[in-house]
Amino acid sequence: MEFAFTEEQQMIRETAESFLRDNSTSEAIRKAMASEQGFDPQLWQAICNDLCFQSITIPEEHGGMGLGYVELVAVLEQMGRFLLCSPFFSTVCLASNALYIAGNTSQQAEYFGKIINGETGTLLLNDNGKQTADSINVNYKKNNENYILNGKYRYVIDGHTANFFVAAASGENGIALFVLPADSKGITRTWLPTVDQTRKQAEVTFNNVTLTTSELLKHDAESELQKILQLATIAVAAEQMGGAQQILDMTVAYTKTRVQFNRPIASFQAVKHQAADMMLKAEVARSAVYYAACVADDALKCGPLSTELPEAASIAKAYCSAAFFQNAGDAIQLHGGVGFTWEYDVHLYFKRAKSSEIFLGNAAYHREQIAQILLDA
Repeated sequence: MEFAFTEEQQMIRETAESFLRDNSTSEAIRKAMASEQGFDPQLWQAICNDLCFQSITIPEEHGGMGLGYVELVAVLEQMGRFLLCSPFFSTVCLASNALYIAGNTSQQAEYFGKIINGETGTLLLNDNGKQTADSINVNYKKNNENYILNGKYRYVIDGHTANFFVAAASGENGIALFVLPADSKGITRTWLPTVDQTRKQAEVTFNNVTLTTSELLKHDAESELQKILQLATIAVAAEQMGGAQQILDMTVAYTKTRVQFNRPIASFQAVKHQAADMMLKAEVARSAVYYAACVADDALKCGPLSTELPEAASIAKAYCSAAFFQNAGDAIQLHGGVGFTWEYDVHLYFKRAKSSEIFLGNAAYHREQIAQILLDA
């Protein structure tokens, strides 16, 4: 597959880079980290009102931009580079994708409108951090025309601040997906402190939460949920790829200024080799992610490449998880240890690399998925 950005895609990518370079600075990141909310509401509204990035993949008939996954990935790459603290991933890559895949026209019209207006959402899946469709512990029971949900979700990205939820639950008709306001009766939310302070997570408990049939997205939704998670996996890989590139750029810049034996350490052959290895990882990650984005584009249109989505998502996540974490670890070494001190930003990328490596399956999990796909072929 030959791939090149169109002029429009390149413009979107450059716009995202310019905006985030100016607004997602080290100072802004640390200020957001220090808050329980985890992001600056004014910055989020600027992203929504000035750039309209939250509506990239929302169809035009619902007021969105109607663009594809390549454009979304181009934006996510820059968000990963500049470690943006915002509810963009949870709203666009989890909730919006779920509505697009499983929602009916009226549900899409209502909640896509909320997203376009700057409201936030997220996906509720399970309580063990595994984030796979076969590990849902929240149950629903049908009671006349209503559904009663009970259980607990943990490690929910932006779960304590989201305006609405897309919730996965298991019951007599298999896995079902529901959409509901986050302030519905019976819901309690608690912020969970985690290693990665740049992306907040929460515990969400359902205690006899009563939902109507209008809040049901779909019964027997296992295949839809798998597709939602595969698309989200590609989105995480895009952020990881951006982070791997940024940590390389930061490290090269530092090694050019750090002097040992009266010369910059960047001139040492061993340092050059390590930097070259980091660059190789970032470039291969980029290839994997943009191929997966092309497959995702086709899958959203139910095209001939749809069957490749699980494999492409796992390839991208397996490689990008390892590449980002390895680059972040090498960056700390090349910074001489000061990279893990609070004054430097390298440790922030290291923590994000570890957190995102585990989220939606680590490299070992996705290599196993690829092996299973090949064995079943």
